[in-house]
Amino acid sequence: MPPLSKRWQIAPRLTPAAEQALSRYPAFLRQILFNRGYAAEEAAQRFLTAQPLRGSEPENLLGIPLAVERLQHAIRAGELVAVYGDYDADGVSATALLGQALAGLGAQVSEYIPNRFDEGYGLNKEALDTLSQRGAKVVITVDCGIRAWEEAEHARKLGIDLIITDHHHPLGELPHALAVINPKQAGDNYPDKDLAGVGIAYKLAAALFRASSPAGMEFRPGGLDQSGADAFLDLVALGTIADLAPLVGENRTLVRAGLKQLHRPHRQGIASLLAVSGLAGRRVTASDVGFVLGPRLNAAGRLESALSALQLLMTQDVREAGRLAQQLEIQNRERQELTRQTYAVAEQLALVPGDQPLLLYAAHEEFNPGIVGLVASRLCEQYYRPAIVAHIGQEFTRASCRSIPEFHITDALDRCTELMEHHGGHAAAAGFTVHNSRAAELIHKVEALATEDLAAVDLRPVISVDIELPLAELKPEFLEHLDLLQPTGYGNRQVIFVTRELKPQRYKAVGADGSHLKLSVTDGWITYDAIAFRQGHWAERLPPRIDLAYTFERNEFNGEVSLQLRVLDIKPSGQEN
Repeated sequence: MPPLSKRWQIAPRLTPAAEQALSRYPAFLRQILFNRGYAAEEAAQRFLTAQPLRGSEPENLLGIPLAVERLQHAIRAGELVAVYGDYDADGVSATALLGQALAGLGAQVSEYIPNRFDEGYGLNKEALDTLSQRGAKVVITVDCGIRAWEEAEHARKLGIDLIITDHHHPLGELPHALAVINPKQAGDNYPDKDLAGVGIAYKLAAALFRASSPAGMEFRPGGLDQSGADAFLDLVALGTIADLAPLVGENRTLVRAGLKQLHRPHRQGIASLLAVSGLAGRRVTASDVGFVLGPRLNAAGRLESALSALQLLMTQDVREAGRLAQQLEIQNRERQELTRQTYAVAEQLALVPGDQPLLLYAAHEEFNPGIVGLVASRLCEQYYRPAIVAHIGQEFTRASCRSIPEFHITDALDRCTELMEHHGGHAAAAGFTVHNSRAAELIHKVEALATEDLAAVDLRPVISVDIELPLAELKPEFLEHLDLLQPTGYGNRQVIFVTRELKPQRYKAVGADGSHLKLSVTDGWITYDAIAFRQGHWAERLPPRIDLAYTFERNEFNGEVSLQLRVLDIKPSGQEN
């Protein structure tokens, strides 16, 4: 099945009422705000300034007051508190955040990250045994635990008070923990349900600082140049963006502030990571986090242990930070090559000649469990189908799933609960463990659900276009207004333009494997350079006139800044959207 063509969906022109209400803004910005649902001046201003939501005080999260009370007692009594995180960038940044925050408030803290290959995802009983033997009286999960029913009961038997902080969807009854902090749980009226795991860890830390300050418990930042919970907003930005939490609402507020800290890092580990990735001294964007920093933090947990990523975020030692950053850089390169090789095999397994499956599935004994999610993401992106990629072990098959907006993958798995050992996730991403003997039955059932939901849907990826304009109207000063929309990413996409009847010039395939296209385009008067990632195939068959869907951006290279179009799609002029 060849990659699917994309549909261009041009936004309708804003209404006269919105035109008047937003009159203080330039015409093109009025259209963009309207496209994103901000048709009144107050709402638009709150969005552009990234103001926090009303009612977003941390104490309004169900479970936080009880958790704060218990942790204050642990600090006073000198009890050991263990912070138990996930091995991805969200979980690692949340573990570093809460561990350092608690230590700064005087707690005895131990951080724990499970090994993906030996322990698997989430809280496990053996780890609880280990933490109990170390003397832990309180265990706080970050970015996991919302479906850890048996493990919560095991913690109770060990005499451990368990505090669960998680952002994944609950399923049925909650685990019997001392406190559960998750805005998605029933009965929680917190105004924002989209916080990442690190965002929820930040809210708990903020509540601790707010509660502890009147009691005279001062924060000891241990080398950081800021104090209080806001000293950790750089970690919030890292984890939130890397985990693809939507950049709207409170996430937008937290990430915008965190990106400013990343630009002038006060954490030695982050400074070293910026250096090895070529971002030192540059204005760090959400895109940089998503495509450069996040993958490097994730690489450790995908190939070996995430402990090196955790140590990098927590160390203030220059030499150690440099060594760990170099280690992650090397692991990321290994991860890239392994992903490329695995994708080639998975693509062959998932695509049946002459068939167009609505669910892509590839499983193999030699697939590395740490990168199956990346391969599933690429399949999903390339073919616009939900994709499941799995490693087949001796007894169990462990899979990662990625999906499209038209198919809620975790809801689908929830309807197959009886077939699996474990599962969980979000609308667009999930994971599961199934006994090998039941794997075929499970996939057959998920395929049937996909057919039920998707059979009548036009399954082509949609590019939502904000504005169609001639190239001559694309002004450099647009970038100042586009900066007001930052951070952009998942849930708050970049502004997309369409320009038609352009003449391509000086085009060629670039990249190690020729998979990208570099070109210039002109309307006869104005010329812009452009880059089209993963569209190198056009180099041999680019027509004389083309229509482009693109974003407008600054390109920083070797200290020089230029303007360019980042091309999302190319169509021969005259072809339907």
